Amino acid sequence: MFGLLNVGSLVLGLIAWILPVVNLLRKKNKNWMMLSTISISACAISLCFQIFYTYHKVLVEDWSALMDTMYATAFASVALLIITIVLNVISLVVYRGKTAS
Repeated sequence: MFGLLNVGSLVLGLIAWILPVVNLLRKKNKNWMMLSTISISACAISLCFQIFYTYHKVLVEDWSALMDTMYATAFASVALLIITIVLNVISLVVYRGKTAS
């Protein structure tokens, strides 16, 4: 059951990256703000899933799993956050000043 937190985190992380790319590939995108909001929300939920998974490992006292995976988890979390922010900022710059008319 708790292993699904990792799968959910991966899927939501991919969604967080794919939505801004879809934003940028569309010529006239009236929903760019909504897609950016969903992207950032997916990133936040993905990071929450990782926190919950780490909390579960602490509760069951699986210290070896924590020690083996924390560096990769921290690195992946930072990469997810930075890339999501950069993609959404690029989307913001491209669509800045364009109205949804």
